[in-house]
Amino acid sequence: MPRQVDHADRRCRIADAVCELADEHGLEGVTLRDVAARAEVSMGAVQRCFRTKEEMLVFALGHIGERIAGRVRARLVRSPAQSAGTALGHAATEIALLREEHRAEARVWLAFVAQAAVSEALAGAVKANYAALEESFTRLVEEAGEGGGDLSDDPAVPPDARREARALLALADGLTTHVLIGHLTPRAAQDVLHAHLARLLSE
Repeated sequence: MPRQVDHADRRCRIADAVCELADEHGLEGVTLRDVAARAEVSMGAVQRCFRTKEEMLVFALGHIGERIAGRVRARLVRSPAQSAGTALGHAATEIALLREEHRAEARVWLAFVAQAAVSEALAGAVKANYAALEESFTRLVEEAGEGGGDLSDDPAVPPDARREARALLALADGLTTHVLIGHLTPRAAQDVLHAHLARLLSE
């Protein structure tokens, strides 16, 4: 009897292999052959999961984005009674990937963002990820400032809340880069992020 293959699990294993290779060699060093070897599957198995290398990279990008988002959700679930301001701080800290255990993830994420500048498919995936984060940040900024509210794409959304959410997302992203290249220490980056949040939440 043929062995049952868990295709979802295999795709995730392949995505993990892509991320490991991207961390070690950059995305330009990711080949289907190396991915298959790292994931311990055949080349044919990789090609049955993904029709093209680009499709594989888009899935891997979504995989790492979901891993980060999952940590954000987990922090919110562990402390359901926390204020919107505290939740916003937790979310921004997770997105910035400043902790040592997330350094490899940060390198891979930035490799994907750089490649997205020349790949329409990757750019679409990155923009979708940022759009979802922006919406979450906007809701939390509005709730922190007004004690509640339901944001959507409605034009009634206060423009200040969305602008502040975009600024916070851009700051978190920028701090990731500054830490990776050694311009800032993780502690200095955390200080910058916390100071910005303190100013935002006191206004």
